[in-house]
Amino acid sequence: MSFVTAYGVAAALPMENPTADFSDTPWWVALIKAVGVFVYLLISTLLVIWFERRVIGRMQQRPGPNRNGPFGLLQTLADGMKSMLKEDITPANAEKFIYTLAPLIAATMAFVSFAIIPLGGTVSMFGHETPLQVTDVPIAVLLVLAVASVGVYGIILAGWSSGSTYPLLGGLRSTAQVISYEIAMGLSLVAIFLYSGSMSTSAIVSAQSSLWYILPAFFSFAVYVITMVGETNRLPFDLAEGEGELTGGFHTEYSSMRFAMFFLGEYVNMFTVSALATTLFLGGPQAPPLISAINDNMFGGGWWGLLWFTLKLWVFMFIFVWLRGSLPRVRYDQFMRFGWKFLIPITLAWVVAVAFIRGAQLGFLGDSKLTFAGRELSVATVVIVSIVAVIALAAAWIWDDKRAAKAAAEDEAPPEEIDPFEGGYPVPPLPGQRLAEPGPRISATREPVLSTASTTSATSTFAKEEDHG
Repeated sequence: MSFVTAYGVAAALPMENPTADFSDTPWWVALIKAVGVFVYLLISTLLVIWFERRVIGRMQQRPGPNRNGPFGLLQTLADGMKSMLKEDITPANAEKFIYTLAPLIAATMAFVSFAIIPLGGTVSMFGHETPLQVTDVPIAVLLVLAVASVGVYGIILAGWSSGSTYPLLGGLRSTAQVISYEIAMGLSLVAIFLYSGSMSTSAIVSAQSSLWYILPAFFSFAVYVITMVGETNRLPFDLAEGEGELTGGFHTEYSSMRFAMFFLGEYVNMFTVSALATTLFLGGPQAPPLISAINDNMFGGGWWGLLWFTLKLWVFMFIFVWLRGSLPRVRYDQFMRFGWKFLIPITLAWVVAVAFIRGAQLGFLGDSKLTFAGRELSVATVVIVSIVAVIALAAAWIWDDKRAAKAAAEDEAPPEEIDPFEGGYPVPPLPGQRLAEPGPRISATREPVLSTASTTSATSTFAKEEDHG
């Protein structure tokens, strides 16, 4: 069995960017679907906040919310009502319009991204056959990345418009974090584009009918999971809210519903990145392999897809909660260094490797050879070269890490010889140090304690006292 057929990813040639069929979808049906997605996200946000508090409570051996409603399910609703009724305070130095606009941008952009996510198969709504998706475009995945980039403006404008130092620093820190990890996130999705031959979400889901892309693009999946945690400012990467450094981050000066809007945007954004991961790597609304093997026509299409999509979505939400209850916050310089010096270079190498593999697979379908720079290369050669390139890049990063650590240790090494009376106080030597040669305890540049005039006056006074005595 050849490498290509064993891997199971070269059965189809790249598609020509097909999209879902909305020809039988009038505008009012599309509006109903948009309202349905909005309600779906709001209810999911209410549930995930309760779910997060309950799960972390169990992990920390405490009950969590259990008073309002059965099992405490109404606690999140009560917290939302409390935020609406609290006093809304605007700082005196704030830019009023931008100060109000920033949380709206942060909250609404995540809702927009969910419009291109296929929640299920084709269903019948009010006599019309329509996909369970608000809309689709040939570059739908790029639309999600673009909308996420616009959401960054909500963070930086919130920090700047507050008219305070700590929110400004928090906004700059959070913006740098989100932008840095968006680069690695975008690169991790290139492998999916190469495998599916399309950027349309519905086409990518259709291309995974025989094999989910979590298997051939396993490295892209790992990188995406890391970057989606950093993108959403969640532990262990919630560095924008470092309490010991920035008090509360970019939303320090916010209160009431404006404060709640940032958290609404954060949780909706968690659902958005999780939905994108479900769509690109786990087959979207497709049924799990065991169930689809039993009867794919009965359990795999229509409204059943919404069930499978929701279950996959909540697996990622549990990962978010589990990470928050398990890991401590990392240091900011370590986090940024990990993103720029490891994730981005290694993902670039992976994209090059996937490009070679896909080229080799497509060449294997025809001539069993890949022509590159005028030479014919076999599939095994291309795969080996790609793996060696990835290993070499990882080794270079590890070597650079050790070299930087060694240089930092040399810079911080204490001097071998010290002056015990430097600064006027005796200082004991550290391990590995020795004392300098003894010298005058008072340097020549130090001024005497008493001036000549005061010394003469003090001497004469002492002599007079002796005469009287």
